[in-house]
Amino acid sequence: MSNTPIVQFQGVTRVFQQGDIQVQALRGLDLAVQSGEFVALWGPSGSGKTTALNLIGALDRPTSGSVKLEGKELGTMSRRELSAMRRDRIGFVFQAYNLIPVLTAFENAESVMALQGTPASERRSRVMQLLEDVGLKGMENRRPHELSGGQQQRVAIARAIASNPAVVLADEPTANVDSETAEKLLTIMAKLNADHGATFIFSTHDPRVMRYAKRLVGLVDGRVHTDVVKEQGADHHPETAAHPA
Repeated sequence: MSNTPIVQFQGVTRVFQQGDIQVQALRGLDLAVQSGEFVALWGPSGSGKTTALNLIGALDRPTSGSVKLEGKELGTMSRRELSAMRRDRIGFVFQAYNLIPVLTAFENAESVMALQGTPASERRSRVMQLLEDVGLKGMENRRPHELSGGQQQRVAIARAIASNPAVVLADEPTANVDSETAEKLLTIMAKLNADHGATFIFSTHDPRVMRYAKRLVGLVDGRVHTDVVKEQGADHHPETAAHPA
């Protein structure tokens, strides 16, 4: 097995221009994530966690430094190469679900695989199993407006891992659901991580997500402030782990 991190930041800066002001979202960020990890990036608003997620997701480019996915430098890729990387190697779970309203749960979940040209029989087998895994068996023909918010997020989770991406990026995935639904979603994602080996990286300030994460990377002012790997079976709360002050 390769020891190359699945995600690696080396000296990454990201500067945004807001009028006459330059905002430094990331300031020399160094971070490595190994395949199969279940990691939460967390910190106060403006700490750089969403910016970091966008760079991993090939939705943005660094101002300087290196961002690699599976050993490939994202900053030097063409738009076409980045588009292919997003389609084939990255799964996305957004807080707003981002499902296609006119498609059924099944069609939404298979959409990335369809873009990849995966045969219909293979798509059906995998998606039906995933919908069952996320607790939506029997709901595959429902459209988003016929599903609750938590059910829509389950479809989004199934879609995110259906194509066997290298990494699943979850941006505040529990922000728009109640506590009970959040717990169910996190249980599902933790099981998918364990059963399928899917690598999850969260951007969050939700203590519930941090309880489930196996590694807590605290960001402050665009740098890693704390990096805590939990002991197996530990249930660290943010207030009991070392964390950004």
